[in-house]
Amino acid sequence: MKTVATQPNSIPRPPVIVVMGHIDHGKSSLLDYIRKTNIVAGEAGGITQHISAYEAAHNGRAITFLDTPGHEAFSSMRECGVCAADIAVLVVSAEDGVKAQTLEAHKTIQASGIPYLVALSKIDKPNANIEKAKQTLAENNIFVEGYGGDVPIVSLSSKTGEGIEELLETILLVADMNTLTGDAGKNAEGIVLESNIDPRKGVSATLIIKDGSLRTGMFVVAGESLSPVRIMENFLGKSIKEARFSSPVCVIGWDKSPKTGSVFTAFDSKKAAEAAVNAHREGLRTKAPAAPRTALSSKGALSVTIPIIVKTDALGATPAIRKEIEKITTEEVRFRILNEGIGDISENDIKNAIGSTDKAGTEHHAIIVGFHVAIDNRAQALALRTGVTTKTFTIIYELSKWLALEAEKRRPRIEVEETTGSAKIVRVFSQNKNKQVLGGRVASGTLSHNSQVKIMRREHEIGRGRIVELQQAKAPAKEVSEGNEFGVMVESKVEIAPNDIIENFKLVTK
Repeated sequence: MKTVATQPNSIPRPPVIVVMGHIDHGKSSLLDYIRKTNIVAGEAGGITQHISAYEAAHNGRAITFLDTPGHEAFSSMRECGVCAADIAVLVVSAEDGVKAQTLEAHKTIQASGIPYLVALSKIDKPNANIEKAKQTLAENNIFVEGYGGDVPIVSLSSKTGEGIEELLETILLVADMNTLTGDAGKNAEGIVLESNIDPRKGVSATLIIKDGSLRTGMFVVAGESLSPVRIMENFLGKSIKEARFSSPVCVIGWDKSPKTGSVFTAFDSKKAAEAAVNAHREGLRTKAPAAPRTALSSKGALSVTIPIIVKTDALGATPAIRKEIEKITTEEVRFRILNEGIGDISENDIKNAIGSTDKAGTEHHAIIVGFHVAIDNRAQALALRTGVTTKTFTIIYELSKWLALEAEKRRPRIEVEETTGSAKIVRVFSQNKNKQVLGGRVASGTLSHNSQVKIMRREHEIGRGRIVELQQAKAPAKEVSEGNEFGVMVESKVEIAPNDIIENFKLVTK
């Protein structure tokens, strides 16, 4: 398994585990058993009634479980590629073997790119057949240890407790192999699991902290939603003052419900938090083309996983292509190989590449690359109809170059506001409806005609506007530089007063 290089301030952090699988295969029973016997501080009562995640302990080490069965938040997390978890546990019944939802869960896990293990449940049942269950897994391309693969598997019973200890030990082993780290000195970043409205308390949201620390007095932002951290509760519903990475917390007091699956960030000041909300709103106005599922990387940075299918003419070519793909992988963009095969690109490959459709109606497909192979006619026709991207190569560095361009195209982008100038308003000549004629002096940078401005009063933004006319020495000007006086007409709903500051800014995509 791939390990992640640690940063100077990074320390090991507890793993976040998502439990998935077919209905009635024992997910809830497994979680209930762990909760009753391994909960931190021994308090099990009413855990999931308040929060959809909880912390357990094994051999003195913490593990965070996402209690996904039945929660609306879980479906949203599936859509964003199990973005809150570090490791997945795929629960499969030893009685029934692989079922439809097992395959759906496995596909979601593969698309997310996180490591996983199989929990073979219900081994205490009279009809349990462990070897037959492992065989059905292999028949569906889920290759566990001992059956042609390296996916860890643990047989267990949530009724008797057999195998539970081994499961927890295996989870911690997988976590160690993947070097999960965090920086407690950073401001918290993470994922919104769910949100709801309490008639008495207001809007609350359950968060998973993936990096950094969250303290009372901070402010959290998720998209257009903002909340002061005044009331913060742990998974037991107890009020806390501080929480660190991998912890599930409930923050109460949001101005609007944050979206499930969205990324949140903590700020030390309300001003910085409001600036982040405004930057997000401006970014929505110039929305970029949809990219594949976006999540947090192991270091807390925004990242995207691109699923890919590789077809070659010979088995020996596959490792070389895999190595080229690894060279392109960064913290921002990584490729997840869904399948590798020999022979021409077929109709079945196209079907396997077809992904899900998000709430915005955007489809997320895997890309298919071929090396010294062709695309058969039926596959070509289906790819054109479904929008699956396919490309074939005969020179490996051209394949690598093309994938690098695809990675650059699909990497996460954010729009930020860059202040290009600020000016102090000295006089107000007239105010008529939304248009105001003002005089002032440029304090820094430049003031530009037809640009957007923030209106600042005592270091707080009170509104925004647009410069519709600009003059210097009573003559029209395109821009006025630092130190010069100017006359300006600003279009704004906010009434501007002497000593207010107007800040010229532009949106920059990074």
